[in-house]
Amino acid sequence: MNSIPIHIPKDLFEPAAIRHYEAELSPFCLSVGIDEYSFDKPLHWQVDITNTGGALLVAGTVEGTARGICARCLEDAVFDVVGEIEGYFLIPGVEADLDDIDEDEFDTLPADDVLDMVPLIEAALILEMPLVPVCTEDCKGLCAKCGKNLNEGECDCVFEDALPLNPFAALKDFKFE
Repeated sequence: MNSIPIHIPKDLFEPAAIRHYEAELSPFCLSVGIDEYSFDKPLHWQVDITNTGGALLVAGTVEGTARGICARCLEDAVFDVVGEIEGYFLIPGVEADLDDIDEDEFDTLPADDVLDMVPLIEAALILEMPLVPVCTEDCKGLCAKCGKNLNEGECDCVFEDALPLNPFAALKDFKFE
């Protein structure tokens, strides 16, 4: 994904100053662990950047529709996403109150006074992605024997003891002492 630079204007370095920014982000792909998500339509994002006295607080939202692969049936899993954009950037040379903030919760404003929104947008989206993407909550998945999508109807497979074949089936008669 390309960068989305925001050039911080001089007036935003005054305490309590605030500026609103919003735009659309062209379609892109996002990797979250082993899952890949695409956004076919542009994402809408908006943030307010506020000078808190020694730092710039970036807060807003990003919204869009994600498309991934269902973990059960391998069909498309499509869902709406609304993520909270957050960032805290210390202003070099200005003292900030950091008593209630851990070191990993803030960055320092770059020397060129340009913030790249892409990492903040990606972080907001990653937090909203499902742990296991599914097309529907009641997805039946694939047959473990023939691979048929069970959402499209039952298959003709016959399972011993009405249990699907699995790698642990050999342990069913194991005697534990």
